[in-house]
Order: sequence, then structure tokens, then C-alpha cells
Amino acid sequence: MSNTQPHHAGSGQSTDRLGQEPVGELVQRASQQLTELVRGELRLAQAEMKEKGKRYGKGGGLFGGAGVVGFLMAQALVATAIAALAVALPVWAAALIVTAVLGVIAAVMAMDGKKQVDQAAPPAPEQTVENVKADVAEIKESAHR
Repeated sequence: MSNTQPHHAGSGQSTDRLGQEPVGELVQRASQQLTELVRGELRLAQAEMKEKGKRYGKGGGLFGGAGVVGFLMAQALVATAIAALAVALPVWAAALIVTAVLGVIAAVMAMDGKKQVDQAAPPAPEQTVENVKADVAEIKESAHR
């Protein structure tokens, strides 16, 4: 019986040693995994920033459109004032209606543009930042084990 226990303990130790990988391979694998992780996070950040850029572009375009329509509204208002002075009530009333319609269009475009810009803000890759924080926490916990 005494021969069985030391032999069993010795074989358990040799199995553990044979089952372990050399430190160099572990470091190489960890380095490779870390590189893959960083590359993945960079791809995620790039995709996230691309989406935010699209929203900022769309919002800016809508703001620009609202500015053009607002400028046309001001021109129509001037034409309305001229028509009001030069002609009877029906002409300036018609011009005033056109001005009101252009004003509504400008307001709708401005609100939609603001909505697009609000959806894109803040201009940081939030999901990527959270993933990197989780990755760092996992690496720290693994290092302490």
C-alpha cells in the first residue's frame, strides 16, 4: 500500500507537468490573443465612428436644408410685404400663405436635423470604450489568479 500512494502522487505530479504548456508558449498565445482583441476593438470603434459620422452628416445636411428654406421664407416675407403695399388684399394674402408653408417646412427640417445630431452624440465610440474597460478588468483579474 505504501508503494501505491507515493507512486500515485508522483504520477499525478508528472501528469501535471506534462499537461502544462511552456511559459514561452503561454506568453506567445497571450500576446497573440491580446493583439487579436485590440484589432477587434479597433474594428468595432471604426464601425461605430462611421455610423456616428453618417448621422452627423445627415443632421448637418438637414440643418443646411432648413437654412435654405428659411432664407426662402424670408424672401417670401419680403415679397408679401411688397405685395401688401402694392396690390389689394388677395395677392398679399396668397404670399403670406406661401411664407407660412415655407416656415413649416423649415421647422420640420430643423427638428429632424436636431434629432439626427442628438442620436449621434456623443462623438465617442461608447460601445468600444465599455468593451475595452471590460477586457482590462478581465485581464487584471486573470493576472491576479
